[in-house]
Amino acid sequence: MAITQEKISRINELAHASKERALTPEEKEEQAALRQEYIAAVRASLRGQLDHTYVIDPKTGKKTPVREANAAARRTGRPGVKIKLK
Repeated sequence: MAITQEKISRINELAHASKERALTPEEKEEQAALRQEYIAAVRASLRGQLDHTYVIDPKTGKKTPVREANAAARRTGRPGVKIKLK
């Protein structure tokens, strides 16, 4: 999910407007919806990056995806890589 530059510009316009005057109820709803969309896009981007992030075992040099490393750590009772996304 990508957010367009136009939507980012609109988020900024609404932020600047809110500093100068009170937003209308419609503008507040639009601002909230755009912010949620932006946050969802950032989370999706981060998930994509983490899906291609690996933990490297210093002894063997073996690369393990972060999700697999965390699952293995949970099974053995060790602390895993601390990454939490909602």
